[in-house]
Amino acid sequence: MSSESPLLIIISSPSGAGKTTLTTRLRERIPGLKFSVSHTTRQKRPNEEDGREYHFVSRETFERLIQLEEFSEWAEVHGNLYGTSRREVESAKQCRGLIFDIDQQGARQIKSVHPDAVSVFILPPSMGVLEQRLRGRATEDEATVQRRFRVARAEIEHYGFFDYLLVNEDLEDATLNLVGIFRAEECRRSRKARRAEALLAESRAPAPKAG
Repeated sequence: MSSESPLLIIISSPSGAGKTTLTTRLRERIPGLKFSVSHTTRQKRPNEEDGREYHFVSRETFERLIQLEEFSEWAEVHGNLYGTSRREVESAKQCRGLIFDIDQQGARQIKSVHPDAVSVFILPPSMGVLEQRLRGRATEDEATVQRRFRVARAEIEHYGFFDYLLVNEDLEDATLNLVGIFRAEECRRSRKARRAEALLAESRAPAPKAG
């Protein structure tokens, strides 16, 4: 990966663990980050805006986009389809980084296409706290809460796939840790090698002749 390329960072978690909040706070702390807006067939919530949190489309439209190979990754989660358009990565070439807020299925697909992408999995401090957070949303019925809670355990089983595990117990601490991960990855040797080589090439250049 060249040093000019945006850093691709995948942020994933079981529902209710706080990845959307942490993603928002990461963008507030680090300038130049772009949020990858996924497509989805789920219903838009009252506080959401089409094109901001998601591109809300019908199942028919989503399936047509699959046939046209418009997605870098897509998956069905909780009965709804989610996918990342290939254009999201292409449009971020001049950005400092591109954030993917996706589940573990999508994370695997993104990593298969972009193996240098950095993956972070957000964990709740306990399953009890996770259940409280799910119930605290007050936007879903009991059956939905129970289904999401069951799926959460299955999602946590995939923690070994991710590069980093981040426990979201204290929001500010979790934010600082996520910011630290991003900044550390920016300094990875593979990302800065071109700059080091440029300095070496500069030092090998002939010295200007004395007038």
